[in-house]
Amino acid sequence: MTAINAPTDLVGQTLGPYTLERLLGQGGFAWAFVGRASDGTPVAIKVLKPRYAGDAQFESRFRNESETAAKLEHPNIIRIRSVAKTGEHVYFAMDLCADSLGARIAREGPLAEDDILRLARDITAALEFAHQQGVIHRDLKPDNVLIRSDGTAVLTDFGIARAVSGYVASTGVNMTIGTPHYLSPEQAQGRPLDQRVDFYALGVTLYKAATGEVPFSSTDWFELARMHVEDPPPSLRRKHPALSKRFERVVMKCLAKHPDDRYADAAALLSDLDEVEQKRRPTVNLGAAPMGTAQRETLADPSSGRRTWLLIAVVGIGLVLLVVLVVRLMR
Repeated sequence: MTAINAPTDLVGQTLGPYTLERLLGQGGFAWAFVGRASDGTPVAIKVLKPRYAGDAQFESRFRNESETAAKLEHPNIIRIRSVAKTGEHVYFAMDLCADSLGARIAREGPLAEDDILRLARDITAALEFAHQQGVIHRDLKPDNVLIRSDGTAVLTDFGIARAVSGYVASTGVNMTIGTPHYLSPEQAQGRPLDQRVDFYALGVTLYKAATGEVPFSSTDWFELARMHVEDPPPSLRRKHPALSKRFERVVMKCLAKHPDDRYADAAALLSDLDEVEQKRRPTVNLGAAPMGTAQRETLADPSSGRRTWLLIAVVGIGLVLLVVLVVRLMR
């Protein structure tokens, strides 16, 4: 193959059984293309950039991590069809999805809470499965949340950040691992990571989906890192008052500075997401109209509960007096 100077040089070329049809986008380490398999199936193909494909150690780590990710079979994790090398090009092919969360936010702005909850549950289910297999994502962000035509969210790019971090640790090369706006405090400080790093990035992702903005933003990388480590995230409900208090609490717990103050595992996060969703469902009492979210949250407050019981008591006394009056009139 001829030398590749730009990703568009690959358009129209064939890598193994895949033909690259158009450039989809690019990240720090790979180019993404829309392609087609030899049987006509549409696919997405990520090709390692030449500067990294030419490094035997980086290439080896990239392929190993991609092959590990390919073994993660779950409805909310993208299916990797193959990991291979053709000529000088290292790539993996995966299912093609109709949309991404990043693209949807860019088009529509902040999403409705019900929509975010459905996506959050899908993402967390993917994380739960991956964490059980010992795999941490390390670079969760809206662009890595793909959306199928039926609205299901699937997580992609497992393993790439791990390949980079392993390469940095072994070579001392200066690289930024992860996407700065979604970095956890421990990533910003270069501390050891565990699965809770993914919950922080999910918190930033949900914050972005709910407000259209990330909680921390700066053009200076070091200032942005400092903000992740030191600054409290701005209130979600101040930016978007229609959001429920329960949803805000979940996001803020994900965004806790210290990992011990976040969710310990995905199961705990799923439980809280389920609770938020259940509390948002209309509840119908006999003779009463369905209550909205704000009403249910008021009832959940202890002082509000006391007022409710007082109201019931007053109504009960009134009914007793009414019965007594009717009996007297009938005599």
